[in-house]
Amino acid sequence: MIAIIDYGVGNLFSLASSLASLGFDAVVTGDPAVIRSADRLILPGVGAFGDAADKLRETGLDELIRDEVKKGKELLGICLGMQLLFDKSSEYGVHAGLGLLKGEVVPLEGMIDPSLKIPHIGWNALTFVKPECRLFRSIREGDFVYFVHSFHAVGCEDSLSATAEYGIPVTAVVSKDNVFGCQFHPEKSGKVGLAILAAFAEGVTK
Repeated sequence: MIAIIDYGVGNLFSLASSLASLGFDAVVTGDPAVIRSADRLILPGVGAFGDAADKLRETGLDELIRDEVKKGKELLGICLGMQLLFDKSSEYGVHAGLGLLKGEVVPLEGMIDPSLKIPHIGWNALTFVKPECRLFRSIREGDFVYFVHSFHAVGCEDSLSATAEYGIPVTAVVSKDNVFGCQFHPEKSGKVGLAILAAFAEGVTK
């Protein structure tokens, strides 16, 4: 069973529907007991980093997630959920993240050509940095995925697995040991996104 962590932010039910369409058992939950019993975890998220981080701390889910990852449970962060995996973010102040991956989240503004729109919204091709990443098992370099974001991760070379070009190489996928992250929305990325979700969910009883 896959637990999609519900902490008040994120497009939870479309994600659950995508996993169900693939034949995987997924539940949207904020219940610590259910999260502990899950085979794998997904941390979704949309909105502001600081608000999301506060909600995780207020519910105690931040420590629960860290504990489960330390035990070896696999975790996938999506969009803001991926950004929360890092040490900190400078979105509207400096906010601490989960610290599961080295790196920080900074604005795209000032780093890309001013002619490019922010937020970055649209389909972009993936360039593999670590082709061996399990999430790429059933996709090819150059496949397109769907982004919606104004901030991106930097200083994450030890986990960087794929980038997407948007004026600069933007961190698109990260992976290190049992922690994975996608800056884009796999649940909104058609067959490519479904293949990425299936690759993460591999091994979960259907």
